[in-house]
Amino acid sequence: MIRHTVVLKLKYPKGSVKEQDFLAAAQKLEALPGVQKFECLRQIGKKNNFDFGLSMEFENMEAYEGYNNHPEHTSFVQTYWLRDVADFLEIDYEPYA
Repeated sequence: MIRHTVVLKLKYPKGSVKEQDFLAAAQKLEALPGVQKFECLRQIGKKNNFDFGLSMEFENMEAYEGYNNHPEHTSFVQTYWLRDVADFLEIDYEPYA
C-alpha cells in the first residue's frame, strides 16, 4: 500500500471562488483509476501555514504511478496546481514492516 499525501497553501483568499474552483477540481481526482480512500482536508491547526490536505491510497507503486501519469491528473497539475498553489509539501508512505 502507498499513501500519497500533500499539504498545500493556495494563492487565493479563504472562501474565494478560485479556492472553491481548485478544491472542486481536486475532488475529481478521487474518480481516477487506482485511487482509494481519497480525502480532501481543511487544516485546522496553528503549527504550520498550510490550508488544505489531500490524502489517498494506492494498492501498490504500479497503481500510484498509473495515477501520477494519468492524463486527467497531469491536466489537473497543469491547469490548477501550477497556477493556484503557493506552497506545498508532498509525502508518500508505505507501511513500516
